[in-house]
Amino acid sequence: FLDLYMATYNANGTISEPTPVSDVNSKWHDGPAAITADGNTMYFASESFKESRQFERDRENNLKIGQVYLFKATKENGKWSNIKAVPFNDKKYSTGNPSISKDGKTLYFSSDREGGMGGTDIWKVEVKDGNTYGTPENLGPKVNTDGRESFPSITDDNKLYFSSDGRKGFGSLDIFVIDLAKGTDAMNVGLPVNSPKDDFAFSFNTSKNIGFFSSNRAGIDNLYSATPVCGVEAIVMVRDAVTGKALASAKVAILDERSNVIETRTAGADGKVTYNIDCDRAYTVQASVEGYENKAFPVAKTKGGQVNISADLNPIEKIVTENEVVLNSIYFEFNKSNITREGAFELDKLVEAMKANPNMVIMAKGHTDSRGSDSYNMALSNRRAKATVQYVISKGIAKARISGQGYGESEPKVSCGDNCTEEQHAQNRRSEFLIVKK
Repeated sequence: FLDLYMATYNANGTISEPTPVSDVNSKWHDGPAAITADGNTMYFASESFKESRQFERDRENNLKIGQVYLFKATKENGKWSNIKAVPFNDKKYSTGNPSISKDGKTLYFSSDREGGMGGTDIWKVEVKDGNTYGTPENLGPKVNTDGRESFPSITDDNKLYFSSDGRKGFGSLDIFVIDLAKGTDAMNVGLPVNSPKDDFAFSFNTSKNIGFFSSNRAGIDNLYSATPVCGVEAIVMVRDAVTGKALASAKVAILDERSNVIETRTAGADGKVTYNIDCDRAYTVQASVEGYENKAFPVAKTKGGQVNISADLNPIEKIVTENEVVLNSIYFEFNKSNITREGAFELDKLVEAMKANPNMVIMAKGHTDSRGSDSYNMALSNRRAKATVQYVISKGIAKARISGQGYGESEPKVSCGDNCTEEQHAQNRRSEFLIVKK
């Protein structure tokens, strides 16, 4: 028969030699168990045979058929005592695998009782004073299926881990997690915790950042530990900055610290895109959708958890003034005329403005900084203007609608002469977009 044991998880990661919980163990199967945060109340599973006449009799085969029951024990003077069966046990069905919330007010358990959705479901019940409880509630289809759900374990931050064979997974029983506070869908915790075999009874200690679970992947049931890999869930919501309406089909790219595009995804009808990114790394999100101004949004470094990015985009008309299309500066690298990735992102706004205004004609003016001779800078600015024009044409704008001219260093944005800083030189290397015709 199975007994309950206890061991101490030490600060250095070692575990002490297990010792039996002799105050609770009986001649029947005992366990699993859950203990309240103050360490003074234990809920544990055992067999209904502990209680008088709590079994069904199979007279034909001369058998007594028992069930798994839940029991409560309290600690007094360092010993477990006052063991009582909880009142919502019933000899018609099993009630086991307890887990107690941090505040001690909600008890989770698994049961095949009436009103379930499958073979075994996960339930919860309000804990009241003494050994009294509310009415057990089924956790519903967010957790339960027509298969078996069991081994619930609630964390201090209200995430429920459980095992299921009724959801798509890697083996028979897989471990899943659902954030009850946020009402999200249950998620398979994935490899290497789950395996082609049975994986179950996962518990997670949020303060120690470590989980423990059982698995028969080695041919017998063993205990395993698991440490989570730090990750961040970045949730991007793309909306119209004026109306707040979700922008379906928006393109959302995520870039690393070097502005390299890692991946681009398309928002659904709710304007939402989710990325799983690394901890302690900064990212940038770029959002774009037809008829709106592209925009970049920083994602700061974080230690984990979830970050929400509100990607509010202005209708493209916002950047069209009486005389020009106002973009952020189209900066060029020193002595070069090729369009950079950042420059292309800005020029796409011009493309959208010209698509939204089909009669618009643009004059692109190219400028350089003051380094180099006048003639060289004039030629360089002409190349930059032509590169800008060619990029816009490559995006489907008729060549008759856009022209370009270089002005060299003759019209600096920052008049700093021969004493310009690198930042000032960069500001002077720019393009401007004048509206010739609307």
